[in-house]
Amino acid sequence: MSMQDTTTEQRSTLGARPKPRFSVRIPRLRTFDSFAYTDYRYLWIGNFFANNAQWLQLLTVGWLVRGLTSGSSSSTLFVVTVGGMSLLPGLIMAPIAGTLGDRMDRRKLVIGIQAFMAAFSFLFAVMVGQQLVTVWHAYIYVFVSGVCVSISQNSRMALVANTVPRHAMAHAFATNVLTIPGTRMIGPFIGGILITTLGFFWNFTLESLLYLGTILVFLPIKTPYAQARRARANTSFLSDLIGGFTYVWKDKRVLLYLTMLGFIPNTILQPVMFLLPVFTDEILRRGADVGGYFLAINGLGGLLMALFIASFGFIFKKGNIVLWCALGSSIFILLFSYAIILPLAFLLIMLFASTQTAFRTTNGTLMQLLVSDDMRSRVTSLQRYSMGGVIISSFAIGWFARLTSVSIALLAMGIIATILAAAFYIFAKQIRELDA
Repeated sequence: MSMQDTTTEQRSTLGARPKPRFSVRIPRLRTFDSFAYTDYRYLWIGNFFANNAQWLQLLTVGWLVRGLTSGSSSSTLFVVTVGGMSLLPGLIMAPIAGTLGDRMDRRKLVIGIQAFMAAFSFLFAVMVGQQLVTVWHAYIYVFVSGVCVSISQNSRMALVANTVPRHAMAHAFATNVLTIPGTRMIGPFIGGILITTLGFFWNFTLESLLYLGTILVFLPIKTPYAQARRARANTSFLSDLIGGFTYVWKDKRVLLYLTMLGFIPNTILQPVMFLLPVFTDEILRRGADVGGYFLAINGLGGLLMALFIASFGFIFKKGNIVLWCALGSSIFILLFSYAIILPLAFLLIMLFASTQTAFRTTNGTLMQLLVSDDMRSRVTSLQRYSMGGVIISSFAIGWFARLTSVSIALLAMGIIATILAAAFYIFAKQIRELDA
C-alpha cells in the first residue's frame, strides 16, 4: 500500500468517526454589521444625539431642582418626582403616539418633534441663565419634553425595522440599543462637569444643539424596508387606536405579558436613577460631579452589555433572558441600597445597568419580531405604559424616602421587584418559551 493510499485511508477513517455530542462554537463578532445599511447608519447617529440630550436633561434637571429646593424637607420628593415627570406623558400619549407613527411618515414626525424641542430647550436655557426658573418651571419643562419624547422615541424605535431587512432586524435593534447606555455614559459625564464649572445654562444649551444634530442626520434617511401599509382613507384615527389594543388582546396576547413584565424594571426599579442625586448627596456626601460619574458608570455597564449582545447575539432563549434580567436587576438594587463604599456602589450600579439593558434590548427585540409593520408603532408604544407608571412609583418612593431614608426606600424597591420577578419566572410559561 502506498503512502498516499495510507493517508487516504486514515482520512476516511477519521471522517467516519461520530461527531462529538457537544461542541463549542465561537460566534463571529457582528458588532457593527448593521452599519452596512446607509439609512440605518444615519438613524443610529440621530438616535445617539437624541438619547444624549435626554440623559443630559435627566441629570441637569435633577440637580437644578435639588439646588432650588435646598434646605426644604420636601427636596427629596421634588427631585425624584421631577425625574418621573418626564415619563408621565407616556400613560396618556402612548396609544396616540403609536397611532400617529402608524399613520404618518415616521421620519418627518421625528424631525418635527426635534425641531420643537431644540427651540424649547434653548428658551429654557435662557430662562435658567437669567435666574427666572422656579421648581414649577422645571416640572413644566420636563412634562412637555416627556410628551415630545413619547412620540419621537416610539417612531425612532420603529424606524429600525424600516431601514434594514427582516433577517438583520434583531441585530440592528441590539446595535441601536448601544445609543442608550453609551449616551448615558457620555452625556451625564460631561453634564456633571459643566454644572460644577460653568452652570446649568450650558447644559440646556447643549441639549438644544443635540436636538439640532438629530434633525440634520434624519434629513437624508429613507425607509426602503417599510412594508406597504393598508389604505387608511376610510379608517378614522380612533378606529386605528382601538385596533392596536384589539390586535394585542386577541392576536398577540404574549405582547401584553411582555409589557406587564416590563413594569418591574421600568416602573418599580427606574426611580433608582432619580434617587441618585439624593443618594450621592445624603449617603455618600458627594457633589454633582460624582452624580455625573454615577450615571456615566451606569451607562458603561449598559454599554458593555449592549456591545456583547450586538457582537454575539442572543445566546439563550430570549424569553429566559428577559426573566433572568428582571430578577437580576432587583437583586442588585437590594445590594445597592446599603452600599456606602463608593467603589462598591459604582460596581453595583454598573451591574444593575447591564441587566436593565439586556432586559430592554431583548424585550424590545421580541416585540419588533412578533409584530407586523402596520402595527409596529402602536405595539412599540405599549412599552411607554410601563415607563409612564414611573411617576406614580417615583412619588411613592420619594414620599417613603422622606419618611424613612434613601437606603430603606431602595431596599423596599428591591424586595418588591424581586418577589414579582420570581413570580413571573415561575408562572409565565409563555414568556419562557419565546425565541422569535
